Order: sequence, then C-alpha cells, then structure tokens
Amino acid sequence: MGRFTKAIVLGFIAMVSTTLGFTSVGRNTLSPPAVSSISSLGLTKSWMLQNGSSRQSIRVKMSEGEAAAVPNAKKGFLEKIKSKLPPSNERKKLVPLALMFFFILFNYTILRDTKDVLMVTAKKSGAEVIPFIKTYVNLPAAIGFTALYSKLCDRMEQKDVFYACTVPFLIFFALFAIIIFPNVGLLHPHAFVDKIAMALPEGFGAPLAIVRNWSFAVFYVMAEMWGSVVASLLFWSFANEVTTVDEAKKYYPLFGLGANVALIFSGQYVRFVSKMRANLPPGVDPWGVSLKYLMGAVVASGGCLISLFSYMQRKVMTDPACFDQEKREAKKKKKKVKMGLRDSAKFLMSSTYIRDLATLVISYGMCINLVEVSWKSKLKAAYPDPNAYSSFMGNFSSATGSVTLIMMLLGRKVFQKYGWRKAALVTPSMIGVTGLAFYALTIFAPFFEPIAHSLGTTPLMLAVLVGAAQNILSKSSKYSLFDPCKEMAYIPLDQDSKTKGKAAVDVVGNPLGKSGGALIQQVLIFSVGSLAAATPVSA
Repeated sequence: MGRFTKAIVLGFIAMVSTTLGFTSVGRNTLSPPAVSSISSLGLTKSWMLQNGSSRQSIRVKMSEGEAAAVPNAKKGFLEKIKSKLPPSNERKKLVPLALMFFFILFNYTILRDTKDVLMVTAKKSGAEVIPFIKTYVNLPAAIGFTALYSKLCDRMEQKDVFYACTVPFLIFFALFAIIIFPNVGLLHPHAFVDKIAMALPEGFGAPLAIVRNWSFAVFYVMAEMWGSVVASLLFWSFANEVTTVDEAKKYYPLFGLGANVALIFSGQYVRFVSKMRANLPPGVDPWGVSLKYLMGAVVASGGCLISLFSYMQRKVMTDPACFDQEKREAKKKKKKVKMGLRDSAKFLMSSTYIRDLATLVISYGMCINLVEVSWKSKLKAAYPDPNAYSSFMGNFSSATGSVTLIMMLLGRKVFQKYGWRKAALVTPSMIGVTGLAFYALTIFAPFFEPIAHSLGTTPLMLAVLVGAAQNILSKSSKYSLFDPCKEMAYIPLDQDSKTKGKAAVDVVGNPLGKSGGALIQQVLIFSVGSLAAATPVSA
C-alpha cells in the first residue's frame, strides 16, 4: 500500500514536472526520460534514491517559476493599460489638440474674468452695461468678423487663416496692459459724457457707460471674441478637419479634460494675482500691475498655442498615418468659390441643417445671458471691491473646471448609452431647473430670509451662491455635452459648409443669442429703470 502511494505521488510529480517543462540536463530534476523509467506499480532503486533531491529541485524550480511569473503579471497589467490607450497615430494628433484646447481655455478664463471686473466695476458702470455691450458693440463686431473670415477663407489657406486671426488678439491684449490701461485717464472722456448724461433720462446711464469707458468695452468685446473665434471657430474647425467621425465619438467628450484643468489653473492664477495686488504698497496702481501679470500669461499661453499648431502642420498633417493625404491634396486643388456676405448668408440660410444648429446656439445664448447678467448684478452688490470680485471669479472658474471634469467623464458614458439626442437635451434641462431656483431666490427673497439666517448668511449671498451654482452647472454641461454634440454635427458636412457655416453659427449665432437676451433686458431696463427691477419680469 505504501509502495502504491509512493508510486502515485511520484507519478504526479513526474506529470507536473513534464507539464512545467523541467527538462534541464545535469540537474537533479525530473525529465521526460525519468517518467518513462517509472513502471505502473514499481520504481527502480535509482529513482527512489533520487526522490528526495528531486522533490527539493522541484521546489527550487517552482520558486523560480513563481518569481518569473511576477514580471509576467506586471507585463500583463501594463499591456492591459496600453490596450486602453489610443493607437500611436491617434495619440500623435490628439495630445497636441488637447494641449491647444488647454491653452485656449486658459486664456479665455483669464480674459472672461478680467473683462467682467474691468467693465462691471468701472466708473459709473455696472452689470446693467453688459446687455448694451453685447448688442451694440459685440454683435456688430461679430458680424464684421464673419465677413472678414469669409474673405480670408477665400484668399488664404486654412492654416494661414488661423495665424491671421490669432496673432492680432495677442498683440491687442499685450498693448492693452502696457499702453492703453496706464493712459485711461487721458483716453476716457468722462467730462464729455457727464455733460451728455445731464440732458438724458436715467435709463441711458448704461449706454453712456460704454462711451465713457470705451477702452474697457473694446477689451470686453475682444475677450468675448476670443471665445467665439479662437475656441469655437478656429480650434474646432481644425479639430474636425484632422479627426474622423469615429475618433470624434470616442474622444470629443474627453477632449476637454485637459482644457478644463486649464479652468482650474487659470482661476487660481486670477485669484493669486487678485491677492497680490491687494498687498501692493501705496502709490502703485494695483490694476495696472495685475493686468500686466494677467496679459503676460495670456500672451505666453498664446505663444504655446501657435507653436503647437505649427507642430501639427509640420508633423501631423503631413503624416499619412494621421491624416488622409489624398483628402489634403484634393482640398488644395479644389477651386474656392468666392462669395460676398450676402451670398454667404443666402448659402447658409438655404441649409436647414445649418439653421437648426444656429437655432440651438442662439437659444442657449439667450437663456444663459438672461440668468448670467442678473447674477452678476447680485455679485457686484455682494462684492463691490474689484479685488474681492476678481478673487470670487477666480474661485468660480476653478469650480467650473472641476465640475466640468466630472461631467466630461460622465459625458462619454452618456453618449455611449443614450446617444446624441439625450446628451444634447441635458444642457437646456440644466439651465431651466437651476435658473428657476436662482430666480426664486431673487424674486421671493423675503420668504427665504429665515432659511438664509439659519444657514448663517444673507438672502443676497444665498442668491449669489445659488446663481454661481447655476452658472457652474450650466457651463459644465455645455462644455461636456452641448459643445461636443454641436461639433459632431459639423463633421459630415462638406468643406464650405464646415468653414462658412461654422463661422456663421459660432461667431454670429452665439453673440446673436446673447444679444437677443440683452435686447429683452434693455427694453425692461428702459421701462422700469434698473436691472434689479427688471429681474422678476425677465424670469
């Protein structure tokens, strides 16, 4: 019985050794020849003598095998991670594109926060001036740029159009900090406007504030145009050109992850500059110093943007693995049809597809403008000091970036599970629900006063915080879902519809939507005398 048991054990050992491949010669290990020397019930004396050393050798070899398995396991883990990454040809274009978007939104966040501080806290100005700027300054500038962009597209290659549109922005922002702002005392006609204001009703104070602070108004428009032209038009036109529909579906929802990290960094940079200028010694203009730091960051970020675009033109657009070279050559050979502004408008209005996209953008602009201007009026009342206002806006931008990062991670799942239609419906639903909450706090402030006191705050501050949450959730859903939905809709279009249609929708449609909301507020301001009195009606 004992002999039989030993035979089974040693047979099992021999089988395992054969399976694991222990066949090295010159060692006390089991090998296939050793297996054949084992009879069904009997063992040779030599095999029995080698039994102890064989088992010891097996233990050694098993230990070596386990040690070898650890690197294999690590290798398998790394291979699994690598399999989740995009292919090398896709990474070559997606990483620079993500970095470009990062620098564009880094600039836009700084410019957006700065333009509000400049205009809202300017002399004899306030949030009431924003609807008038968007209607009478921003909208005409957008229409004029669309005509200019159409001409540039007819006469220049698309890459040269990118440079021609981006560089003037950077030059203006540098000149504003170095030359224009230090001389606003000479450039702004306050005495002249004061004489005109005496002969006009009180409701004209907001339009006159644009004239008296005209350089700030120009900065406001240029900052708005950076978002419409560089972010919405130039970047997404280029991204749609170099990516396929399948790549867009996979990566567009995640495309802005790096860009929204920019919102966090730029928001904190604005906050840092706000604190720095608060500690400057007497006699030093705090806004002059801060603007130099802020615009210096904008110019440096713009230089990085242009360098990345140049790299894409040299290394990616010429790589057959990244971009269809036949498509590139066909685009070069295609004769451009030159159209004037009126012909371009007819061309675009003839497309139901473009009109529907324009309706989406205009409707969003109207809704967000109605709520945002009312919120900024409350914000100025809570933070009348420019330093405090700017610091709050820096934190607001960082919070927007953080929430948008989360929304973008969820956005990919939304696209995959529910599709384009339901993803596109998230943003208007978010604006409607959160907007109602903000207007309820504004209109029924006395009702919420006990609740505000129980929370250790005031109804005004509660409205500011709820309005900030409304803006954060609305903008994050726009960046993570609405914008990718809109950009995906351009991809199937032909080149003329992409360039000119996108220019009309993004550059004109967005300001037109904001101007539509602004017109409503202007009528109400002239009717009731102030934005605060007009808020219940605009709700």
